[in-house]
Amino acid sequence: MYQGVIMSGFGGQGVISGGVLLAYSGMVDGKNVTFFPAYGAEMRGGTANCSVVISSEEVASPVVAYPDSLLVMNEPSLTRFESVVRSGGVLFLNTSLVASRSKRTDIKTIEVPANEIAEKLGNIKCANMVMLGAFAQKSGAISLEALRKSLPKVYPRASQKIIDMNSKAIQEGADLIK
Repeated sequence: MYQGVIMSGFGGQGVISGGVLLAYSGMVDGKNVTFFPAYGAEMRGGTANCSVVISSEEVASPVVAYPDSLLVMNEPSLTRFESVVRSGGVLFLNTSLVASRSKRTDIKTIEVPANEIAEKLGNIKCANMVMLGAFAQKSGAISLEALRKSLPKVYPRASQKIIDMNSKAIQEGADLIK
């Protein structure tokens, strides 16, 4: 099993921390993982993306040139990365912030209103967790349980209330796929 993932959005949307959570969750599930972040000139508000590889075999490179899955949190990220998703791959699209739709017919698009769901849960900052829940449910690359177990390890200063809200956001994302 090999799953190359790119997650992309504005700085401040939790793209990098979401990638860390994804990689840590892969380790919890006993997989081999790599994580490679990329930041724009500004941290908050600038562009951010990360590559995560989750594999049952050793990983040769942390760079994901042609992802199996692309998690897009904003419009510029769709423009930048849509063309590199491998044929047969999956595009997870945050429809709360992305008005455009993919024109590609060789990939599957999963529409995830991540910001809307996060707002209903009471904190827009958990939109990345909604997206990760949808990804985990659809791809099977990591388990939902590993995502939930990894939350306190990746966010050690978060209160139990925040951990619980993020766990709920993960489940809400997964429920969109069922």
